[in-house]
Amino acid sequence: MPVEFDPFLLARLQFAANISFHILFPTITIGLCWVLFYFRLRYTFSGDKAWEYAYFFWVKIFALSFALGVVSGITMSFQFGTNWPGFMERAGNIAGPLLGYEVLTAFFLEASFLGIMLFGKDRVSNRTHLIATALVAVGTSFSAFWILSLNSWMQTPTGYRIEDGVFFVESWWEVIFNPSFPYRFAHMFTASLLTAAFLIMGISAWRAMRGVDGPATWKVMRTGALMAAVLAPLQVFIGDLHGLNTLEHQPAKIAAMEGIWETEKGAPLTLFGFPDEEEKTTHMAIKVPKLASFILTHEWDGEVLGLNEFEGEAPPVAPVFWAFRVMVGIGMLMVLVGWWSAWRLFRNRDENRDTQTWLLRALSVMTFSGWVAVLAGWYVTEIGRQPWIVDGLLRTSEVVADHSSATVAGTLFGYVLLYLFLLVSYIATLRYMATKPARSLTLTPQQRAMNDAETAEGGA
Repeated sequence: MPVEFDPFLLARLQFAANISFHILFPTITIGLCWVLFYFRLRYTFSGDKAWEYAYFFWVKIFALSFALGVVSGITMSFQFGTNWPGFMERAGNIAGPLLGYEVLTAFFLEASFLGIMLFGKDRVSNRTHLIATALVAVGTSFSAFWILSLNSWMQTPTGYRIEDGVFFVESWWEVIFNPSFPYRFAHMFTASLLTAAFLIMGISAWRAMRGVDGPATWKVMRTGALMAAVLAPLQVFIGDLHGLNTLEHQPAKIAAMEGIWETEKGAPLTLFGFPDEEEKTTHMAIKVPKLASFILTHEWDGEVLGLNEFEGEAPPVAPVFWAFRVMVGIGMLMVLVGWWSAWRLFRNRDENRDTQTWLLRALSVMTFSGWVAVLAGWYVTEIGRQPWIVDGLLRTSEVVADHSSATVAGTLFGYVLLYLFLLVSYIATLRYMATKPARSLTLTPQQRAMNDAETAEGGA
C-alpha cells in the first residue's frame, strides 16, 4: 500500500525549498551592488585601473546572481496563489500593496538602469555609469525594504482591523514600520553585506592560491576584510537587539530557540543538546547557569517564558533550536576570521600567497559562509513563527490549498531537482570565472581587443 504524505506538510516543504533557493541570490546582490558602487567610486576618484577591472569582473557575478534571484522570485510569488490562496484572500489587502510597492520602487528602478550598469562602459560617461550603479544598488535595497516589511508584519502585525476574517489596513505607517521591521531590516541588510564580503574574499583568495590573481585581487580582498571586521561584530549587536524585540513580541519563538521548556527566573543558556518534544526536555544538555536570562533580559534573574506557556501554539523546537546555533556559530566565526584577515592584510600588506597560505585557505572555506548563516537565520524566523502565518491571528493550516499529496509531491520533486541543478551550475560558473588568468593593466587597446576575442570572460 503506497505511503500517503500530508499535503499540508508537503506544501510547506515546497515553499521552504523555493524560498531557500531564492534567498541565496538577493542576499548576494543586495550587498554586492553596494560593493560595486564602491569600486566605481574608487576608480572615479583615484584613476586606478585596478578598481575598474575589479568592477567589471564582479559585475558579471552580480548579473548572474541577479538573474537567478529574479527568476526564482517569480516562481516563489506564484505559490501564494497555487499553494496558499487563503493567505491572499484573508491578508491580500495588506500583502498585495506591499508586494506591488516592491515592483514599482525596486524592480522598475533596477530594470531601468541595470542595462547601463552592465553594458554602458563605452557608451555613456563615467558619471552616468556611476549614477546607474548607485540607482541599481538603491533598487536592491528598496526590494529588501518592502519584502522585509511584509514579512515583519506577518511576525508582528499592527495597523490592521479584521472584518469577517479579512484583514484591512487602518494605518499604513504602522503596517510598514511594525515593531520588528527595523531590527529585521537592519539584520538582513547587514547579513547581505557580510555575505558579499566573504564571497569576494573567498573567490579572491581562491585566485591568489592558484596564481591567477591580478593587481585588483588583493585590493578586493582587503575591501572584504575591512567590511567583515566592522560588520561582523555590528551584526552581533543588531542580533542582540533583535532578540530583545523577539522576546517581547514572540516569546514562543525565543523559548524554542533556547530550548526552555518551563518558565523560570535565572534561566540557563543551553549551548548544545537534543530537544525532545515528547518528553519536553533537552537531552545531554550543556548549560551555563543564568546566562539565557542575562542575554535575553539583561538581568541575571530575569524571567523567561517556557514552551509550557504555549501549548498547541509553540513552533517545532528542534529545527529552530539547531538553526539558531548554526547561525550564531557562523556569526562568531565570521567575527574571528574578519578580524584575523584585516590584521594580516592591512598590517604589512603582504601579497605573497606563500606567506598567506593559511589565511587564503580559511577565506576560501568561508566563501559561502554567509549563505549558511542567512539560511539558518531564515529558518529560525519562519519555522519559529509556526503554527501561525500571521502571528497569533491566522494559522498556516487555514490558508493552504486543497491539493492532493501526489500533486504537491510531484511539483516539490521537480523544484528540488531544478534548484539543485541551477545551484551546482552557479557554483561551477563562479569556479570557472575564478580560475581565469587576470588581465594586465598595461594592455594597449589593440592588445585588449585581441585578448577579448581569445577569452570571452576575462578576470579582474
